[in-house]
Amino acid sequence: MKLSVIIPVYCVENTLERCVQSVVSQSYKDLEIILVDDGSPDNCAQLCDEWSQRDKRIRVIHKQNGGLSDARNAGLDIVKGEFITFVDSDDYLAADTYAEVMKLTEGADIVEFPFVKDYDVFSKDNRKRQSAVNHFREYRDMGSYWLKGFAYEHCYAWNKVYRRELFDGVRFPKGQVFEDVATLPLILTNVKCLKVTNKGLYHYTDNEHGITATATGQELKMLLQAHLRILPQWQDDRYYMHVLNIQLDVCRMTGEQPELKKRHVSPFAKGLSISQRLKAIVINTLGIKVLCHINKRIRRS
Repeated sequence: MKLSVIIPVYCVENTLERCVQSVVSQSYKDLEIILVDDGSPDNCAQLCDEWSQRDKRIRVIHKQNGGLSDARNAGLDIVKGEFITFVDSDDYLAADTYAEVMKLTEGADIVEFPFVKDYDVFSKDNRKRQSAVNHFREYRDMGSYWLKGFAYEHCYAWNKVYRRELFDGVRFPKGQVFEDVATLPLILTNVKCLKVTNKGLYHYTDNEHGITATATGQELKMLLQAHLRILPQWQDDRYYMHVLNIQLDVCRMTGEQPELKKRHVSPFAKGLSISQRLKAIVINTLGIKVLCHINKRIRRS
């Protein structure tokens, strides 16, 4: 089965070689590799063309800059593979990742595989790593995957292989950050079987200048609103507290009133941290507005 790999490219001339090399070197050879040059002002356009000359499996799209979502969508519009995956061009894959993952695609709509976050905190020689997804499990209830599998904490597009039909009528929201959180729930509505494996490995390079680290209040509000659309469908106390923490940051950074509606949260709910248990007590007795005010004063002090 052919796997289409969509790689958006923008201002990554220092990491593009490592990224593409990690894909073309995969032992799984039935690949269609789509490099989407998103109007990059550096040397990326030429590098993409050079790669297409070196490997016949590579196709290149040159387009005006439209952002990450728009670049992914451009790739989705031309894919030919039975399955689709994504790679960000400052990241890379461990050897044999796709071979391991594609073994599990029979009967599955999505296969999720592990990732490692590489943090360049002080220098390239001082790296901290945090892994996620270290077990095998099969889900046929997407509510269980979202809540018990804590999918809302790893909605990333890039550590999953998808059956192509899942994107029929679904695209990443152009101009929106934290686009993965908005898109994955739409895809899950048509998923009958999702497998999580501990095989393979995606290396995500954490960027201190990236959106997660530098998000403004309005950008975090996009993340909040994505979760608010999902919350009525899949809610439990731990997920609610996850969304609450985003709401607190939005209120602190924008000064706006909370959008998250109050609900009673058991301070004794399984999996809550001490901080979350205290927040639950405040919500139950005083409400979210008061908690937002307290949080703002604490963060300022």
